[in-house]
Amino acid sequence: MHVLKKRWAAAAAAAAGLVLLTACGGGSGSGTGTTGGAVTLGFAQVGAESGWRTANTKSIQESAKTAGIELKFSDAQQKQENQIAAIRSYIQQKVKVIAFSPVVESGWETVLKEAKTAKIPVILTDRAIDSPDKTLYKTFLGSDFIAEGKKAGEWLTKEYGSATGQVNIVELQGTTGSAPANDRKKGFGDVIAADPKYKIVASQTGEFTRAKGKEVMEAFLKSQPKIDVLYAHNDDMALGAIEAIQAAGKVPGKDIKIVSVDGVKDALQALADGKINHVVECNPLLGPQLMDLVKKVNAGEQVPERIETQETEFDQASAKAALPQRQY
Repeated sequence: MHVLKKRWAAAAAAAAGLVLLTACGGGSGSGTGTTGGAVTLGFAQVGAESGWRTANTKSIQESAKTAGIELKFSDAQQKQENQIAAIRSYIQQKVKVIAFSPVVESGWETVLKEAKTAKIPVILTDRAIDSPDKTLYKTFLGSDFIAEGKKAGEWLTKEYGSATGQVNIVELQGTTGSAPANDRKKGFGDVIAADPKYKIVASQTGEFTRAKGKEVMEAFLKSQPKIDVLYAHNDDMALGAIEAIQAAGKVPGKDIKIVSVDGVKDALQALADGKINHVVECNPLLGPQLMDLVKKVNAGEQVPERIETQETEFDQASAKAALPQRQY
């Protein structure tokens, strides 16, 4: 009887393996791998600081359900120590795969070495880490933040290409030390550095939140006699800044032109209404791709070390066209 049980277990494991392998291809993802013996994924989310992050969380939760993956989810409330504690908890629970969006870029080696020792593969989503040891994680799934910053800078240099005087820019940075804040600043800075007329006169973190974006923009408006352009590292900060600009008696989109990154519905509406001038997209709907990767790394398959999401840009016309179908 014991031998029969063992054989049955081996056959079941082989069958489950086949289901995992066949469910990893492209397609709509409907009915993927909803078998018994689900893969357990521990996901440590940054927080719920923006509309983008809320959409990202929803995509992950819904995609896990569709894919038949058992999801253990934690919200770090934008604190690295909370994420590290969550990852350690997932290691203790012996999950099959760990995925997380790092709050900041540095300080992950110790906990990721613990996951590696426990033979639990790790996937980075949305944000990268700066560790030189690429064996600590299997793959990165997300956006090219430097490219996003460059797109914002390229829009600005086209918009003000014929301007003769100095163009004064204020910058609302994302969370200090985070990959999107570092890279969006660099990409934008690299583009505008080609012409000395573009000058960032004030730059401060708005922590990726609407409330902080408003607060910092209020300070910018008091300290800077002339602001031509606001560059916001995400839409939520730009939307907060719009409130501050209006309260100061200025017209957002005209008196102060605004370029931001993300492409959430509220920002596209503001763009359609002329309050924002340009939006660079950063797609939060990573869930389906993430679940594909979870299944692949759990099955021991090789995956590319970096997988980038396809993204676009919006002007007023394309924002109006996109709004009716916008999911987030």
